[in-house]
Amino acid sequence: MVMKIFFPQCCNLADSGLLVGRWISGHDSAVVLAVIHYPFIPGQVKEYIQQVSAATGPTLWVLLGLNECSVLLYFILSVLSRNFKDSSNHFNGFNEEKVIFVHYEQRKVMLSQLHPIENGDPDPATGEPSELRQMFQTVACSQPLFFLDKYDDGPLKSTHWQSQGREASIIVELLKQSSTPLCLLITWLLSIWTWICNMRFFSLYPLRFLSSKLSTCVQLSYRTEHMRTLSSPKTAVGHMHFMRKASIFVSFLVDVALGMLLMSWLYRDNHITMLANTLVPAADHVAKNLEELLQWLMGAPAGLKMNRALDQVLGRFFLYHIHLWISYIHLMSPFIEGILWYGGLSACFGLTFALSLLSDMVALFTFHIYCFYVYGARLYCLKIYGLSSLWRLFRGKKWNVLRQRVDSCSYDLDQLFIGTLLFTILLFLLPTTALYYLVFTLLRLVVVLFQGILHLSVDFINSFPLFAVGLRIFRPYRLAEGVKFRVLSQEPGTALHLMMEMNPLKVSTVVQTYRTPTYSCYPKDSWVALMKKLFVGELIYPWRHKSTKTD
Repeated sequence: MVMKIFFPQCCNLADSGLLVGRWISGHDSAVVLAVIHYPFIPGQVKEYIQQVSAATGPTLWVLLGLNECSVLLYFILSVLSRNFKDSSNHFNGFNEEKVIFVHYEQRKVMLSQLHPIENGDPDPATGEPSELRQMFQTVACSQPLFFLDKYDDGPLKSTHWQSQGREASIIVELLKQSSTPLCLLITWLLSIWTWICNMRFFSLYPLRFLSSKLSTCVQLSYRTEHMRTLSSPKTAVGHMHFMRKASIFVSFLVDVALGMLLMSWLYRDNHITMLANTLVPAADHVAKNLEELLQWLMGAPAGLKMNRALDQVLGRFFLYHIHLWISYIHLMSPFIEGILWYGGLSACFGLTFALSLLSDMVALFTFHIYCFYVYGARLYCLKIYGLSSLWRLFRGKKWNVLRQRVDSCSYDLDQLFIGTLLFTILLFLLPTTALYYLVFTLLRLVVVLFQGILHLSVDFINSFPLFAVGLRIFRPYRLAEGVKFRVLSQEPGTALHLMMEMNPLKVSTVVQTYRTPTYSCYPKDSWVALMKKLFVGELIYPWRHKSTKTD
């Protein structure tokens, strides 16, 4: 029979007394939490143990009363010496039993969280939590015992890990008391904001559609949920809930701090006026380059012979849109500085709001490129699906809309003749349309790529678990993946002494475990699906949309 005693390292130099701890049934193990020194009154010890057990949850015992193991009885009746090697000599007369002392640091075990987190679920193999997990839970639930101040005078004198720094505890309590009215104020403001958002005017289809597609509105709803979580008066239930609230709070502070830095740069040295004066010439330069590109396409691009009539129609159509866009930009130029000035104020809510607003502004100023892409994609898609349908006609097939499959079909001579004419016309017009589609798709992909970088930056700030990563770097024992043992003493005829140390969680595992879920509405298509959409001419949006394509 092998018995393990988890012994706190701070009690190695304790005076004589009784051990207070818990017996882990089914594992022949005991967890020692403290030493109560002589002299004491048994009634006071009993009352003290009952108070601590009521506050901590798991039942604590004076290990003197255990009947599971006579070795423990002899050991507890013995006097703890100032050296754990001397204390192990008391077990020399018990050859039928082997005792293993596992020394641990109470503070690290109490503050650490053992991974993977089981949330109290038993081990499916044994039907109960593992021995190590029960040991961690016992030490973690005994905080009222550990946080007794060692300078307080009481009827009992004990040795265990004790927190030092009463001033810090007082500051924490004051912050807790002051956070209550602040949470009530935030909750009241959130209720007003929710009432405004639920008004019938904002539930109309155009406003509801725009709010679901604009990055600023999505980020605003995301931060509203964050503030609702932080201002909740309920305490965190479980380790994951606490880590999520802490990560949200830290990311919010970092986001606001970065936003304030951006505001200080924008409103210093008249940077907003410089940006406004640069924006209109930049838009004119882009429009001029587009005109030159269209003039090149209307000629003989790269020596290709295009359909002259269709080429001229498409080129003039796009040139007309560019002239409309230039007129719109020059009409809005007196208001651009004011828009940038008031838009820069959004950075006080955080850098994510400024980046989301920048993404919406990029979408607004490149709306003509989006229109060109939609026109070219629709024409190209129409011809691709028309050619595929006519190709099935030549093979005696047709698309069954009801059954969503290709069935056999017989066509007469007139249908085949008309199909041949349409197939020939679409086939010879396809290169001209495909060239315009290719050029404007590449321009659209450049804009989408820039917006994607902004969206990824916003998602990174929102979801990155900065608090958990900080714990992993500065307090690696707080997030433990397991434990490792180091031999302290191994002499013949004496008990084996081991030192238990924390195995910190990997940084990649910390990020994956504690990453805050985002309310991202962006599509997650594979590269194969994306290339297929580009080949057949389906529209590529930076958001999720319903696209049930039927032939």
